[in-house]
Amino acid sequence: MNTVRLYNTLSRRVEELVPVTPGKIGLYCCGPTVYDYAHIGNLRKYVCDDLLRRTLEHAGYEVRHVMNVTDIDDKIIKAAPGGIEAIRRHTAPFREAFFEDTAALNILRPHVVCAATEHIDAMAALVAKLVESGHAYESEGSYYFRIAAYPEYGRLARLDTAGMMAGARVDVDEYEKGDVRDFALWKAARPGEPAWETPLGPGRPGWHIECSAMSMQYLGEEFDIHTGGVDNMFPHHENEIAQSCATGAGFVRVWLHHEHLLVEGRKMAKSLGNFFTLRDLLSRGHDPRGIRYLYLSHHNRSQLNFTFDGLAAAERTVHGLVQFMDRLEDALPSLEPGTTALAGRVAAARQGFFDALYDDLQTPQALARLHDMVRDVNASLADGSARAGDVEGAREALEDFDSILGVLAHERASLEEDVERLIAERQEARARRDFARSDAIRDELLARGIVLEDTPAGVRWRRV
Repeated sequence: MNTVRLYNTLSRRVEELVPVTPGKIGLYCCGPTVYDYAHIGNLRKYVCDDLLRRTLEHAGYEVRHVMNVTDIDDKIIKAAPGGIEAIRRHTAPFREAFFEDTAALNILRPHVVCAATEHIDAMAALVAKLVESGHAYESEGSYYFRIAAYPEYGRLARLDTAGMMAGARVDVDEYEKGDVRDFALWKAARPGEPAWETPLGPGRPGWHIECSAMSMQYLGEEFDIHTGGVDNMFPHHENEIAQSCATGAGFVRVWLHHEHLLVEGRKMAKSLGNFFTLRDLLSRGHDPRGIRYLYLSHHNRSQLNFTFDGLAAAERTVHGLVQFMDRLEDALPSLEPGTTALAGRVAAARQGFFDALYDDLQTPQALARLHDMVRDVNASLADGSARAGDVEGAREALEDFDSILGVLAHERASLEEDVERLIAERQEARARRDFARSDAIRDELLARGIVLEDTPAGVRWRRV
């Protein structure tokens, strides 16, 4: 088991991870609100969560990864008024699209995906428990958390609660930082809004109670890591902590927050014309592996300025790494056995890569060690000094790196499938004597660095 250190927003310092249960990690990640397609800023957060999970698993931990899907909140009701069936019809395609997007980015699917509308009873039970403990109260059919009953409120977001208005309430799910008022746990039924029958009366949950109820249901009253974007810190995560105090447990040990994404130096907004979904980028011909690599090239707590030049550079880097892997495989059969000093440099790069990740997910430093290895191996192959053991070690290291990065094997497989499809199409064109289409396919592949060779045994292809 390797030691992992993470920055804990609650303490504002990097700490050694000490699990509730030795060898096991309970990981809860705030999931999508499925009222629309996820944009590229949203998706950066899920790639960062994926990096965390893969790193923990590589370090030897058994991870239980839970993610919620918010399919009922103010935004969804505004987008789909008309009751429970209306919101289900509205959210279902966006939920499906979200998992299509995460699959395209090679993000591992959580072990548990829990939708808010499927856990209404658990939320109502938690609200009832808060009322019983004196932390919540009812007003006109709605239930509110009594902030004055929880003196530690504000410690995550470092809020000054001295001037809060005792008894003042806020009903909306999202509000400005510093708006310290009693917040809604359960909202009484209103005309035109979805409502569920519960012992609390007819109504629907507030946004914040969802994650408290579901995280504790699947991970226990105290678990290891809770992630989200920096915008979730307040009010969402602050309210989660307050709600969960009714259990008397510690709730979450490490709070991990990912920074925002800018586009060409500006906050992403539809009004500025710089708002993009993954589908927008893919329709322009961009490679999802390059997008994933771009996300990983910046530390999760640093702001990423997305530019199309930066994306093009990331795509070239991924393509270069794929070519490097091919070069290793092509070189191995002709190399003399044994190792040289290069094997030690490869081993050091491998160690440095994972040391950087285990120390607060420092991906820029990890990637620097990867590219050091690529440079050293390429130089040794070029001057003829490399031996088979050196190259085999480099290939194993690259595969190990990609267990975290997730950009090489997936990209290679999809490339090969695409090339084989075009070769089959070319063969069909030749059979019907459509030589213009046949030549066009050959030229398209050549432009992508793929050379076709017509042999008596069939068509072969290779990269150049």
